[in-house]
Amino acid sequence: MPVTVTEAAAKHVNKYLARRGKGVGVRLGVKTTGCSGLAYKLEYADEVAPEDVVFEDRGIKILVDPKSMPYIDGTQLDFVREGLNEGFKFNNPNERDRCGCGESFRV
Repeated sequence: MPVTVTEAAAKHVNKYLARRGKGVGVRLGVKTTGCSGLAYKLEYADEVAPEDVVFEDRGIKILVDPKSMPYIDGTQLDFVREGLNEGFKFNNPNERDRCGCGESFRV
C-alpha cells in the first residue's frame, strides 16, 4: 500500500521546502526506541537515495528506506493543529499499540 499525505501535510511540506530553498520531499522511517519499541523519524530530503522506495501524493515525494517499509506500509502523514501545538501525525494501519507518552509504537 502507498504512503500518502493529507492536504494539510502537503501544504506544510511545500511551504517549508520553499522556505528552505531546496529539497525533493520528506524521508519517513522508523527507529528502535521508547517503551513500545519503534518511533517515527521524519526529515526533509535533499536527494533520493538509490535504495529509497518513492511515493508521490499531492505533489509531495515521500521517501522510505526499505527496512522501514513493513512498519509504515499504508501510513498517512497528516499535519494537525491542536490548541497551541502543531505537528505531524502518523495514521498507521499497522500500529497495534502506542506508549502512554505517545513517542513510540508497536506493530
